[in-house]
Amino acid sequence: MPPDASQPDPTPPVHPGQADPEGYVKGNSVVQSAPLVPEIKLHLADERAPLWHKTQRDLYDDGIVLPFWAFAWAGGQALARFILDDPSKVRGKRVLDFASGSGLAAIAAMMAGARSALAVDIDPLAETAALMNAFENGVMLETSTADMVGQSLEGFDLILAGDICYEQSVAERVHGWLQGEAALGREVLIGDPGRTFLPRGALEQVTAYGVKSARDLDDTDVRNACVWRFTGA
Repeated sequence: MPPDASQPDPTPPVHPGQADPEGYVKGNSVVQSAPLVPEIKLHLADERAPLWHKTQRDLYDDGIVLPFWAFAWAGGQALARFILDDPSKVRGKRVLDFASGSGLAAIAAMMAGARSALAVDIDPLAETAALMNAFENGVMLETSTADMVGQSLEGFDLILAGDICYEQSVAERVHGWLQGEAALGREVLIGDPGRTFLPRGALEQVTAYGVKSARDLDDTDVRNACVWRFTGA
């Protein structure tokens, strides 16, 4: 008999908080390294589209349906490379990795000698992935799913933000906040591969890298990923 449309779907989407998060991350990723940071092992998806669609089908959480945690985005790779190449930038510091995704920048900070690193991402699966990735690399992270935009970051010496300017609404929401924190004397670094909505007027370029990228992620084989510093002006 055909299904009764008046009856509820017997297999509704599973909320991330009710799913097996570690099992979901393991089942949809392979432990591997990103091109620019071969020292760091991450749970990464091999192909974007299947996991993108699977996540939308299986999970929902107030619109959090895209698995940003499963990809080493070019801006995050640039931040991690910058830190690993010059550990003095983070040694002994309290680091915040904002919109952390896989936790790549936070892991690099801990590997380079940071006093502590907090990986913050509102997606609970990203929190799980960051902890699993930290374990793979023999470091410990603090994590949170809090929405920290607008909060004081007085407890941190260095704020890292990779690939946060992919949408205008997101870039506008965090720009004034991070610029304000920089004006208070905190160092704020952004890793960005040339996103349209990056607020360059308030930034100074620190360094740049050519980052190999999957074409289905960024529409190009190589991204010129820069590390920028908020001037606080």
